[in-house]
Amino acid sequence: MLRVGSIVIRVDDLARQVAFWSAALDYVPREDDSDDFKLLHSRDGAGPNVSLDRVRSTLQVPPRIHLDLYTEDQDGEVQRLLGLGATEVHWDKRRADADYVILADPEGNRFCVIDTTR
Repeated sequence: MLRVGSIVIRVDDLARQVAFWSAALDYVPREDDSDDFKLLHSRDGAGPNVSLDRVRSTLQVPPRIHLDLYTEDQDGEVQRLLGLGATEVHWDKRRADADYVILADPEGNRFCVIDTTR
């Protein structure tokens, strides 16, 4: 059986992205990684890792893949993530009653914050 072990995100500024995603997900970096790759994992070992790979790439809009982050406190989490450096992405096809908010990390990689209470 296969399972998702790590989601890899290409980044330009590794230190900035490690700081953002560590704070966003409350993940911690693995200690023995290189200067161009960091694996972040949850403190309790649950869920997939997020790996940050410093490799030049072109940002594709809309992205071919993105993360959906689930929460029972969407408003609070969106505000917290904006405070960490995320930006809100407006999409004209998003329904007014949508259960998601689209954000982008400091380098423009998009992700959604999903309200699980709906």
